[in-house]
Amino acid sequence: MPQTVKEYCVRLYTDTYNNETNRLTEVALSNPRARGVSESKAREIETAAQKEAIKTALIGGLRDYPDVEAAVVWRAVYETHVARKSGIDNADIIAQVISADNSWKKSSGHAFEEMIKLLGTAVLSEHNIEIVLQRDLSVLIRANELSNEPRDVSWLREQTGSDVFDLYSIVTREDRKFCYGCIQSKTSIRDRVTRDREPSMQAMQSFFWSVAITLDGDFLRLPKFRHMVNGGSTEYQHNGWHGLYVFSELYSDGRIYPTDLNFKNFADHAIKAADYWLTQRQWFNPEWMA
Repeated sequence: MPQTVKEYCVRLYTDTYNNETNRLTEVALSNPRARGVSESKAREIETAAQKEAIKTALIGGLRDYPDVEAAVVWRAVYETHVARKSGIDNADIIAQVISADNSWKKSSGHAFEEMIKLLGTAVLSEHNIEIVLQRDLSVLIRANELSNEPRDVSWLREQTGSDVFDLYSIVTREDRKFCYGCIQSKTSIRDRVTRDREPSMQAMQSFFWSVAITLDGDFLRLPKFRHMVNGGSTEYQHNGWHGLYVFSELYSDGRIYPTDLNFKNFADHAIKAADYWLTQRQWFNPEWMA
């Protein structure tokens, strides 16, 4: 009997979580100094295992159910996670559910970021482009491995301390690495979008490619959110990003583009942006469009 999306996500999440927990526990116990697994280590293992489970179930669900909306797959993974986290037979079940939901928010956001880094880099690597996490960029800056001008490096260092941009795009030319793009990843377009629009506009005004990626574009049904991306309204006269990429075909409009696991549109635009940034950066303003 064919599996539903929910059944599929439950199986893949559970198998991945259990396998990763067992693997990490074995690694911890293999340390000659280990005297069992401490409570803090167990929490660390759980966090890592559930992040891997979320990422794996999401990728699997999107890949094996291409006709199902990404938001539906995401909800199935979410419900699976909350059920595992809150399934303890405890009278204070409401507190457990709240704990599970907070756990989901923290781990799912990180899992989504890592998915973008993993799959985006896989698609773009042949063009000498990679997607890195904020902490990866911090390492590059500390090691003086970026060839950006000092003004750029100073600005990027400020961004890594603000948590506004979750990922960055790096292009390598003649063995020199340049950070040319700032990426905001959101599981839902509603999440912090009002707060994040202004920093994106500042990034564009500093001649960086500034984009966002989201799984659930449901709020793009509302004109307000479309205008926040594209501009054109009294409240939002100018575009807030160079592009917003949504895992759905439902919301295409102006600078709002559909994407998928092959990073359709996003990858093409990342390549064009890198080439333009390297050759005509003085014209890489907020109005630039791939």
